[in-house]
Formats: sequence, structure tokens, C-alpha cells
Amino acid sequence: MAESLASLQTRFAAHLRNPQTHPAPEGIEDRRLEIYRGLFFRNIAGFLGRSFPVLRGLLDEASWNALVRDFYDRHRSRTPLFPEIPGEFLQYLESERGEVPGDLPFALELAHYEWVETALDLDTRELDEFTPPPGVDPLEGCPVVSPLALTLSYRFPVHRIRPDFQPTEAPAEPTHLLVYRDRGYKVRFMQLNPVSLRLLQLLGDDTGLSGTQAVDQVLKELNHPEPERALEAGLALLADLAARDVILGARPA
Repeated sequence: MAESLASLQTRFAAHLRNPQTHPAPEGIEDRRLEIYRGLFFRNIAGFLGRSFPVLRGLLDEASWNALVRDFYDRHRSRTPLFPEIPGEFLQYLESERGEVPGDLPFALELAHYEWVETALDLDTRELDEFTPPPGVDPLEGCPVVSPLALTLSYRFPVHRIRPDFQPTEAPAEPTHLLVYRDRGYKVRFMQLNPVSLRLLQLLGDDTGLSGTQAVDQVLKELNHPEPERALEAGLALLADLAARDVILGARPA
């Protein structure tokens, strides 16, 4: 009985993903197959390399191609859209890659950090949709945090990783970062200390606190040794976050 078209397509796709483990369907000239094998793989490898430039720059050609080939062969994407492939690659690293000898210990966190930039860049939401009417001081009213501002915590200092800085072990203290998109559609990054991290988390929870109350609560939670001085710095931080388009304004308390 003749092979069905669906079965033939499945075997053909499996061969393109990994020619070493999946033989090609019979009757197709290998010279022609090589065109497809190279074209498909180079498209995926090149696109992922542009999406994760730091991670790509840390790996030699053979290591990068092996990583992409494993993703290409094992992962079953849930979207045909090219802009969403970086998210699929991140899912592969999180749940499918596992521990492979020679992998960078910070690879997953670095990939996530690079992916966030792409995700915010492609987000279709506009900040004007979430900006409250003007006239309310964020210190007196309830600050409104941009939905395009994300607080992230990593074991490794991913924002510093480069070819000449590749830690083999995570430091004792985690790295906290703020990643956000401003009104100029530019994705920006800011390192956070425990005070600024907790303040943004508190404001993002929509607790109904005014900016001043939120800063005061954070200082009490952290049992800050110099609360008066820290309060002044915290209020200055609120102003800085507003200037960065992280705080979009305020609602009446």
C-alpha cells in the first residue's frame, strides 16, 4: 500500500530536523535534500543567534550548532510565527534541555534575560492606555506602575556576562534587575537593590498605598538602620522611576 502524504511529510520533516537519526524518504536525491537541510537549519540558527546575541557569542560554532540542532530536533513549537521562536527556545532550555556536560551554568538565566528584551520590544500595548490623568502627585497618590516594567531576579549577574566574564558559580547574593520599555519604545535595564526591588513589588501589588506610604513600609519591613535618610532616597527613587516611564503617574489615594 502506498505511503500516505501525511506519513511522508512527517518522515521528511524528521529528516530535516536531524539527518543523523532519521533517514530520508526513499526516492529523493540527496543533493536536493541537502539544499533543504541547510536552508531550514541556517534560518533557525541565524534567527536564534540574532535573538540571543550574548549567548551566541559565548559559544563556538560547533557548540552553538549542536545546541540549535538539539532544539530543532526535540522541541515541538506551538506557533509558526518567527518572532515567537525565541520564546519556544527558552521553553526548551527550561524544560527539555536538561543537564548536558559542557553547558554554561548560567545559560538559561542569560537566555531569559535576552528574551525579555525581545518580548517587551514586541509587546503591542501602549503606555498611554495605562497612564492616569495628570494632576496627582505620586508621593501623595497611588503610583501606577507600567505594565511594561518587569522586576527580575537571577542567581547569576546576567547583565554583566560577556566573553571575558563567565562565572562558573553563582555568587552568594542574587542579582535583581528592572527591565522596562519607555515611551520612546526603547527597552532599558536598571539594577535594583533590596529597597528598590521591594518598593516596585509593593507598588505593583496595587495595595492602595501612596508613594510616601509605600517607601515608609519598605523601610520598616527591611528594618533600615537610617530610616530618615533612606526615606529621602526612596522618595528620590520614585521621582527617578517616573522620569524613566516606569511609574506612569498616580491615582488619588
